[in-house]
Amino acid sequence: MDTQDTKTIMDPSTQLEQMNIVIVGHVDHGKSTLIGRLLADTNSLPEGKLEQVRRNCELNSKPFEYAFLLDALKDEQAQGITIDMARCFFKSDLRQYIIIDAPGHIEFLKNMITGASRAEAAILVIDAYEGVQENSKRHGYLLAMLGIKQILVAVNKMDRVDYSQEVFDTISKQYREFLSEINIEPLDIVPISGREGDNIQARSNAMPWYTGKTILEHMDTMEKEPEKSDKALRFPVQDVYKFTQANDDRRIIAGNVETGKITVGDEVVFYPSGKRSKVKTIEGFNVPSQNEVGVGVATGVTLETQIFVKSGDLMVNASDPAPMSGTQFRARLFWLGKQALKMNKKYKLKFGTAQVMVSIAKIDHVLDAVSLGKKTKTQILRHEVAEIIFQSTKPLAFDTAGDFECTGRFVLIDDYEIAGGGIIMGKEDDNNSLIDQMVAARDTQWVSSQIAATERTTRYRHPATMILISSEQGIDRVGIAKDFERQAFDAGYAVYSLGIPN
Repeated sequence: MDTQDTKTIMDPSTQLEQMNIVIVGHVDHGKSTLIGRLLADTNSLPEGKLEQVRRNCELNSKPFEYAFLLDALKDEQAQGITIDMARCFFKSDLRQYIIIDAPGHIEFLKNMITGASRAEAAILVIDAYEGVQENSKRHGYLLAMLGIKQILVAVNKMDRVDYSQEVFDTISKQYREFLSEINIEPLDIVPISGREGDNIQARSNAMPWYTGKTILEHMDTMEKEPEKSDKALRFPVQDVYKFTQANDDRRIIAGNVETGKITVGDEVVFYPSGKRSKVKTIEGFNVPSQNEVGVGVATGVTLETQIFVKSGDLMVNASDPAPMSGTQFRARLFWLGKQALKMNKKYKLKFGTAQVMVSIAKIDHVLDAVSLGKKTKTQILRHEVAEIIFQSTKPLAFDTAGDFECTGRFVLIDDYEIAGGGIIMGKEDDNNSLIDQMVAARDTQWVSSQIAATERTTRYRHPATMILISSEQGIDRVGIAKDFERQAFDAGYAVYSLGIPN
């Protein structure tokens, strides 16, 4: 649906609560048909849209399908599968909805994960005729892994099994047992027919044995996520901007307020370093002076004391719960790379604004999406889910995904492509970390020069010495170092001034 069409559906003047719901399921199990039905039954389609699709079907001698309302891509129409995630909009009497139609084909799971990561709740569709498929279980696990706790299961195409309660009960029992294995309790399991409209917006006369809520009634009772503005501050640093013209000595720390808020005068801490300062000003481009900014605002701040901050650092209010910091953390990973994920290979990990090279310290286990059995392996193949321990080349600040999405979810880059993603489960013991190993190797595997220290002393007429210049804030350490360097050089010493920026 195009932007013009959606304006009449998502009308801000109605002041209805807005909710994002993703619809997932195995290919051809009827996700798009369900969405098309919701649009039609709630009168959310642009005027004449339904009749236009019906006429096109007649002209092409094709049976009408509600799924055709969403078939916007030519490749999808030709192959009959959803390739990219599509968003559509409709409203009930109580809410405005953004519905994300995620692809079900195994080759497009990356797109499914992208769509599901933006949702507050999910509807998982299972074909009553085909039953629970491998992808049905895989999608359920991925929803749980992404932290989506509200999952409504729709057993579709009940008309194909003559509205059999026995078939429904068998599928319901089987899928509930699976979900319980991954600690998920579904909101409900509803028997529906997308084609006929049973139990979607209106109750079904063909299934009097089902007395529960319809799909739309369940959607209207799903709980909204807590507002991000009520959570602790998480401000990943994107960059630091310096100004020199017109005696402007500001250092603006720029980023996006992911959760919480920033107020002038707040004491803040930057992780993983733990450096502290206070917010002096809140800066913006071509905007009036502000004393406070909230969630979703791209902004900048200056600090009362100048401290060294860099991209990838995390700014947190000193009174808020601190993130975890370290070089090792446990994660659940879904691997989509063409090549297997291997031990002792370097990968780029990205979350928030942080980018760091990591390797796999340990593959705890690989999960079989069908049997849920745990396998011990030395590599992770495409479409496998694993619990692993990452080790990074430098300390990171992070949270668990259940607490903060922005600093608890990550993607993994292999050969310049996003090849995997997952959630952080917690910090691991840093003992014998990669950094410790590198320091130990440096101390034990130092490569000695063939030139002795006494030879260098003879050549330069003085022994090697390091002079460290340190002082309180406000003292011109750089100027002192440069003056000393000049005087020592003029006196014939082999000398070089090395500052922190070098």
